[in-house]
Amino acid sequence: MNVRIGLAQINTTVGDLKGNAKKILEYLGHARAEHVDIMAFPELALTGYPPEDLVFRNDFLQATQAALTEIIPHVRDLVAIVGFVELDQNHRYNSAAVICDGQLIGIYRKHCLPNYGVFDELRYFHPGERFSIFTDGALSFGVTICEDLWCSNSPVIAQARAGAQLIINISASPYEIYKPSQRERLLAKHSTQEHVAVALCNLVGGQDELVFDGQSLIYDHQGKLIARAKAFEEDLLIADLSLAPPSRATLLNGAVKLPRAVGRYPAQRRVPRIEPSLPEAEEIYRALVLATRDYARKNGFQRVIVGLSGGIDSALVACIAADALGPENVLGVFLPSRFTSQLSRDSATQIARNLKIQLLEIDIDSLYESALQTLAPVFGEAQPDVTEENIQARVRAVLWMALANKFRALVLTAGNKSELAVGYATLYGDMAGGFSVLKDLTKTRVYQVARWRNTQAAVIPQSILERAPTAELRPDQTDEADLPAPYRDLDRVLEAYVERNQSPKEIAQALQLPEGVVRQIVMLIQKSEYKRRQAPIGPKITPRAFGRDWRQPIVNRFEPH
Repeated sequence: MNVRIGLAQINTTVGDLKGNAKKILEYLGHARAEHVDIMAFPELALTGYPPEDLVFRNDFLQATQAALTEIIPHVRDLVAIVGFVELDQNHRYNSAAVICDGQLIGIYRKHCLPNYGVFDELRYFHPGERFSIFTDGALSFGVTICEDLWCSNSPVIAQARAGAQLIINISASPYEIYKPSQRERLLAKHSTQEHVAVALCNLVGGQDELVFDGQSLIYDHQGKLIARAKAFEEDLLIADLSLAPPSRATLLNGAVKLPRAVGRYPAQRRVPRIEPSLPEAEEIYRALVLATRDYARKNGFQRVIVGLSGGIDSALVACIAADALGPENVLGVFLPSRFTSQLSRDSATQIARNLKIQLLEIDIDSLYESALQTLAPVFGEAQPDVTEENIQARVRAVLWMALANKFRALVLTAGNKSELAVGYATLYGDMAGGFSVLKDLTKTRVYQVARWRNTQAAVIPQSILERAPTAELRPDQTDEADLPAPYRDLDRVLEAYVERNQSPKEIAQALQLPEGVVRQIVMLIQKSEYKRRQAPIGPKITPRAFGRDWRQPIVNRFEPH
């Protein structure tokens, strides 16, 4: 049995029912032109993913149903699988509509609802209990949704053993490091064990903290990768599949009947397209570019502001912003003080010149001095300390936000995960802004990704890559002199504690670090939770990111052992 399948990994916007429906119809037109038999769209393609508390609004559900109703008559000459939010008898479902020749043939409801990490689908949806199979008499296929592939009681098993030759999974699987290869191993396992072809259509695009990488996949019934779509781009992936005969055809009597034969692709077969997988640093960089572009554009911002300091973090953010939105839409702002070195000025000027972005320089010393004089009667004889350092950072934030208001731009902050973890950041200072691009990158990964970017074009000056990181808020300041350990050790502790939930004692033993140093880092992580709660959101790229992935109490007296 032969079938031509199409996977439309599209970039949807949560709540934009008209825009999403328009895109679905556009891709249906492309599919018809390519003689596709079965066309799949991502999970909740009609509503955008995740719609969160929108699903509690009756007007949203009614509008979703109306949008689906408008799409159905336009589905001609193929089968379409469209994800949407369904309301039935006061239960809400994460559902897939199976449409053929202007008819709604059936609905599959997601069975395995993830409730871990960034997911809380049990808050919104009721699990589906029927694992229907759709058939034209010769071809039989099952439909599943995202987590249904990953859970131990996968509907894939039931569908395959009931006679399905093909499983189509529509997904909104968020990107994180190592996730693409995990998906591939999972599909290969299902197809090999159940002797069934598996196709996964994954969402692409940025939505708040989440970024979806696409990279949709098709495996044949022998566990062989047939096709892989592009990473971090919209794509229509089409492949011709030769399916194994149904192993339990007698069980298909209860299957949902399609109104006509499906497998009719032309005699001339398409050459399978397998897009290359990406190296880790490039994968991360492209994820951040997509996340930044979508967060800005979907929220109505054309321009962004980056506070250039002459350091590695702001340099990398400037690169990402220029690649995401175009250099003409990026304003670099250099705000020197009495502690700013000539190296920082030269580095900021050079990165702006290399990226061809506008650079604005405003000296903050007069504002800083004015603040010190205003506070002098109150401070009295108290010695200067971190207070005076933070005033500089907060003066800079005031100017960033003033420029953002005046030019209707979004401020991109440049803090990284290492700094946020231990609180090495100024609340209402360098933490101020609308989107924290590097929020889930440790300092170690910042350098890794920056060096990869320079392999594409050497835009980040070598002086930035080689200099010791410094906030330049007092003379001769360096980050690592202020921190309990060098970044290379700090980051290893951070990954062990945050991503693997290891105790200080376990971490010290595994990493061969002094237990006292590890405990000091862990204490700073705990004490800094109140800051992180007030930080801008940023894209998730690791298995556990600060934000919706990390839910720690601010008031917390537990002492890890």
